[in-house]
Amino acid sequence: MREIGISGHRTGWYGAIDARWPFPRYDPVVSDRRPLTLMTVHAHPDDETIGTGGLMATAVRDGHRVVLVTCTRGELGEIVVPEMDTPDNHRRLGEIRAAELEAAMADLGVTEWENLGYRDSDMMGRVGNLDPRCFWQADLDEAAGRLTWLVRRHRPDVMTTYNDFGGYGHPDHIRTHDVAVRAFSRAGDASWYPQQLAPEHGGTGPAEADGGLSPWSPSKLYEQAIPASVRNAMRDRVEALGERSFWSEPENATPDELEAWRDRMARMLVPDEQITTWIDAGDVLDRKWAAIRRHRTQMSPDHPFLRFGLDAWREYWAKEAYILRESRVPAPTPETDVFARLG
Repeated sequence: MREIGISGHRTGWYGAIDARWPFPRYDPVVSDRRPLTLMTVHAHPDDETIGTGGLMATAVRDGHRVVLVTCTRGELGEIVVPEMDTPDNHRRLGEIRAAELEAAMADLGVTEWENLGYRDSDMMGRVGNLDPRCFWQADLDEAAGRLTWLVRRHRPDVMTTYNDFGGYGHPDHIRTHDVAVRAFSRAGDASWYPQQLAPEHGGTGPAEADGGLSPWSPSKLYEQAIPASVRNAMRDRVEALGERSFWSEPENATPDELEAWRDRMARMLVPDEQITTWIDAGDVLDRKWAAIRRHRTQMSPDHPFLRFGLDAWREYWAKEAYILRESRVPAPTPETDVFARLG
């Protein structure tokens, strides 16, 4: 058992955390071998379950180690539950969302998570996006250095992030991509951030016995994706009820507005043929469903991800999709296991 990182989350990959832990969870297989490690890098609490909840739960189920990194606390998110939408709750939303995240991770069986330490950037063009403390305004090399330190410390074999559009254009998601691809590349290079490294490994930091780190090169980097076929199917299901969805073509739009919307959708929707990796999450889908519902401030019952219930998840979300961006090992695609060729 140990305390880790900025989050102060009590962790351990073997057995229960302690008798006070209130949530159901997995107990990974105990092995004398170093477990293969997955690190998922996300912008805010709730993103981890939406995008990679199935992958994390299946990794834990299979005896792998999982480390979640969130780059912000999501302080500027909306509160979608009317009775919770109060000034006091907005003031402490970061703390509320941290508790939601803790509960969601318990449902998924994940016991290690870190926060990169930046403030939520809100949306482009808003005042929060100009806050010098926010992730969008962060020095990119410094932010990449923070994540590089976590990569060197936790030594993941596999990392996941978003694409260069951040999935849907949110500044914190874009920054998450920017930082993750740099950390993936730099963590194994002793010329980057030598103050993190022990002298035994060419660095200027403390000795390894005193906490100095060594270079570490993860083997694979994935970008998460929602295939166009899935989003289009959900759009069609909503429109069949006579309603408009987020993915419905806007009505009464000018030609310029329609072109801008189509350009945005083209960056958001990933053609199925570009998917390299399909993760079957069917047998852990109930855990992912429970986890997403823990993010109560962000997920109203009529949210597109929730309104059709667990049965719709089994129809549309039983598989998670990824694109293998970089690999340092031979990795033939398509594949069904992010740890393929690493065992």
